[in-house]
Amino acid sequence: MNSLTHFDAQGQAHMVDVAGKASTHRIGVAGGRIEMQAGTLAIIEAGNAKKGDVLGIARVAGIMAAKKTSELIPLCHPLALTRVALEFELLHADAANAAGVACTATVETVGPTGVEMEALTAVQVALLTIYDMCKAVDRGMTITDVRLLEKHGGKSGTFINR
Repeated sequence: MNSLTHFDAQGQAHMVDVAGKASTHRIGVAGGRIEMQAGTLAIIEAGNAKKGDVLGIARVAGIMAAKKTSELIPLCHPLALTRVALEFELLHADAANAAGVACTATVETVGPTGVEMEALTAVQVALLTIYDMCKAVDRGMTITDVRLLEKHGGKSGTFINR
């Protein structure tokens, strides 16, 4: 790709016209993590956070965020999503890594444009929700390594970034 698709010949921002593109099955997978104190992870793991089920609420928040991506990112198309799934992995501290939670979002649609932004938005909002629910005990949490992991479908085919 040699040019940015969201700018016209005069350099003005615009929404990309996808009317002529074929509808195909498209998948976007994004990931990221939030690092925290070991004690904060223990609260999440035990399920006794004062605000409730941290990962359950973060999962719902990520799903809702994927569905609202076009309202948050100005040039994203509204999409009919066929699947949004979030997975969490508890990361216990060791000599090389801080304690934390890894999040992976998989988003699917059948349409003329991809779902990478929806997957990235789902991960970000899920991790922000974990921060919100745990900030009373750990304001130093850090959201990190949010990135697109995979993209499938469309003219450009498959992209893997693992």
